[in-house]
Amino acid sequence: MTRADLSKTPTDVAAMFDGVAKKYDVTNAVLSGGNAALWRIQTVKAIDPQPGERILDIAAGTGTSSAALARTGATVIAFDFSAGMIEEGRKRHPDLEFVQGDAEKLPFGDDEFDAVTISFGLRNVQRPDVALAEMYRVLKPGGRVVIAEFSRPPVALLRRGYFAYLKHVMPKIAGAASSNPEAYAYLFESIAEWPEQAVLSQWLRGAGFTRVAYRNLTAGVVALHRGRKPLDAAIRASVARKRVARRRPTSSSAAAD
Repeated sequence: MTRADLSKTPTDVAAMFDGVAKKYDVTNAVLSGGNAALWRIQTVKAIDPQPGERILDIAAGTGTSSAALARTGATVIAFDFSAGMIEEGRKRHPDLEFVQGDAEKLPFGDDEFDAVTISFGLRNVQRPDVALAEMYRVLKPGGRVVIAEFSRPPVALLRRGYFAYLKHVMPKIAGAASSNPEAYAYLFESIAEWPEQAVLSQWLRGAGFTRVAYRNLTAGVVALHRGRKPLDAAIRASVARKRVARRRPTSSSAAAD
């Protein structure tokens, strides 16, 4: 892959993550300067998991965040597109349920989860709007969505320094720490192509989520987004279906035409 926005096919992304699965967590800890663990803690707090809840963790990787969520007493599904990540995750967390699949085609029923989360994975989805619609679909009315994603520091000086680190420093560190340095060249490209925080908020609202908000972590290197599926979502959907049905011509009127 040479350009994140042009060749980010699901097969490419899955193969890339298959190749880094064994050293993925260690490499991320090094490259983030230890911040990865702090971002994970903040994400779990934002999800606010409760005992007995069902939570879907998309792009779960090796299940590190899923395991943290499960320790609260919630039932967690660790979902990922990469077979290599899931294989490694099952070795590390045999008590977790791992499911392989595509975030654009979630293999779950409507209104099934109390919370859905995705950390540092939405950039890797070919059609983020479709993935957000799927998250909305599988959430129960009143359910919570939490998205942690790399973003753009709002202060220009910090932003320039951050992108200089991603482009020039991070590849050298990744070359020593990672089994697949090319994957981290992709990381820079995907972050550079990713829109700013306000755009993702618009996408969430467009998918139907309410109470949409975000806050920056580490000066905006990461943004933590959240939203809710409206409590009356089922009623809204029913009304919409009835409106569509009323607009459809009956068989007799169609025959008369």
